[in-house]
Amino acid sequence: MYRTRSFALALDRPLSTAAGEIDRREGFLIGVDGSPTDVGTDGDGAIRGVGEATPLPDWTESAEDCRGTLASLPDDVAAGYPTDSVPPALTGTPAAAHGIQTAVLDQAARRAGAPLSTLLADEWFPGHDPPTTVPANATVGDGDVAETVAAAERAVEAGFGCLKLKVGARPLADDLDRVRAVLDAVDADVRLDANAAWDRETAGRALDELAAAAVAYVEQPLPPDDLDGLAALRGRGVDVAVDESLVAAGVDAVLAAGAADVAICKPMALGGPGTAAQVAATLREAGVEPVVTTTIDGAVARAAATHVAAAVPDVAPCGLATADLLAEDLLPDPAPIEDGRVRVPAGPGVCGDAADELLW
Repeated sequence: MYRTRSFALALDRPLSTAAGEIDRREGFLIGVDGSPTDVGTDGDGAIRGVGEATPLPDWTESAEDCRGTLASLPDDVAAGYPTDSVPPALTGTPAAAHGIQTAVLDQAARRAGAPLSTLLADEWFPGHDPPTTVPANATVGDGDVAETVAAAERAVEAGFGCLKLKVGARPLADDLDRVRAVLDAVDADVRLDANAAWDRETAGRALDELAAAAVAYVEQPLPPDDLDGLAALRGRGVDVAVDESLVAAGVDAVLAAGAADVAICKPMALGGPGTAAQVAATLREAGVEPVVTTTIDGAVARAAATHVAAAVPDVAPCGLATADLLAEDLLPDPAPIEDGRVRVPAGPGVCGDAADELLW
């Protein structure tokens, strides 16, 4: 059996997306009940699992489509649900798939008495003992030079050793001035996210200039479907990362095209933490570095993404420091950030039974 509960979380400040400006995140909690023969701690002998489906337009299905999919599923949808793939009933609705898959994995990990990261590592990275914390990057917006430097300095003072700067909304020369100013002002690894804003000529000029500036990588410098263009940008002294391309084209196409040195894995957009861990393993085996990020989710999904990151050996700093973008949350943060690192929830499952009272 499964159950759902809708929620809406106000953002601390409006967020601009390709689909327009949003001021809140709407989603669904999904709960699955265990077998009556299970030995659990919830008082009725059943082990539970909780997942979160928080769709984001242009990355996943709409909130309306997510709601419709969840409403149409059979009561026994969780029975035998594959933990590393999306079944046909959930194809095209990755956020709904994420919610169900997370709940099933949460239940399985609770049954095993282990954190989700341990189950994922055992499956996809055998022999890896997940750490108690994983590194995170801080995201710096696309303000002018002074604003960008000030934000970078605040992030470094807060303990972050890796920064991601948004670029592409300004002329290239202005963005290069911003990047150089940050590199001069702080001692931190710097990544850039162009959000597919450049054409091939601009991206080529950017990477040639940035190679001398010691930028770690540029994320999605070209449109998602231009895999050949992304492949042609590699080897110019700055790594090329794909984000939207991984979801739009799929991991197999990205690897076949040789389009990436780094790939951003968003569990909500990929269909669940099990699927994201599988994708990360496929990328790592092919020599492409996986970086796990959220889609500005609630506490349950952020915790699940943190478990995925912890399951990857020697994971690079990940985009998990997004709780402060919310003005409110589902529950106290189970994966808080301290000194630039996010704490992996230590209890069984995704975050123990902390979210159970929201559904039962």
